[in-house]
Amino acid sequence: MDPAGRIAAERVANGFGMSKSQLAETTGLARETLYRSERIGAPKAQGRLREMLEIISRVSEWAGGKEQAMAWYRAQPLPAFGGRTAEALVKNGQAGAVRDYLDHLALGGFA
Repeated sequence: MDPAGRIAAERVANGFGMSKSQLAETTGLARETLYRSERIGAPKAQGRLREMLEIISRVSEWAGGKEQAMAWYRAQPLPAFGGRTAEALVKNGQAGAVRDYLDHLALGGFA
């Protein structure tokens, strides 16, 4: 978080070893959004970053760490969603469906 209580995009990008442009692509935001302070604080940008971080945080332990969780988020096809990735679903505003899916798995459900 930055001093204003917002998710600090630069720290998130650095934490995953990516540029802000790569982070923007991963979250489905325009590149300029993460480079302009007035846009990074917008509810849509903050919400998308928060959704991504929440999902990565939830899978981090069983994935083997945050880097592996990011790899899962970006590349693992999810059978329940026609092979789309968590990244694709979050980009399309379906983070809630991914969270529900993770809850289902946590309770012993099948993928």
